[in-house]
Amino acid sequence: MPISNARRATAGTQPTTRIGYGFDSHEFRAGVPLRIGGVPLHHDKGLGGHSDGDVLLHAVTDALLGAIAAPDIGALFPPSDPKWKGADSVIFLREALKRVRNAGYAVGNVDASLILAVPKIGPNAAAIRTRVAELLGIHSDCVGLKAKTPEGLNLDQAAIAHVVVLLQKTAPAKRKKKR
Repeated sequence: MPISNARRATAGTQPTTRIGYGFDSHEFRAGVPLRIGGVPLHHDKGLGGHSDGDVLLHAVTDALLGAIAAPDIGALFPPSDPKWKGADSVIFLREALKRVRNAGYAVGNVDASLILAVPKIGPNAAAIRTRVAELLGIHSDCVGLKAKTPEGLNLDQAAIAHVVVLLQKTAPAKRKKKR
């Protein structure tokens, strides 16, 4: 089928799946609690940022927003707005999820890579996967999480998250018949 005919055939329809990619990074800072994936972690430093600095939830939020071609986290929750100072990143994630649902999609799965020297994520990986799954309303086996060290990258004082999400089109709500 020629491209022009293919465009006409799909005009006005939404894809059944969408993929989003999110990235975030924050520098470690003393005197700040560390939260990754909505889970408090024991460490002598936390991640600096205008909100709570949860690098993983920020990347998940941007991946969700990107998948539906919505504005990114910084546009929706500008760091210049004092209202978001120290805010719980769950607020951002919930807004992104609301937008995903309003666009007619549901989260299929998430895959994330964390890059940080310390703390070790392995002992906390199950708790992080469970919390992210809970926040997204999916099963924990639909949340992939890998942790890597930044060997040779001179990034020992930062945490970085790369995230991809798969969204699936949801069935339209059935209308009730008038009686």
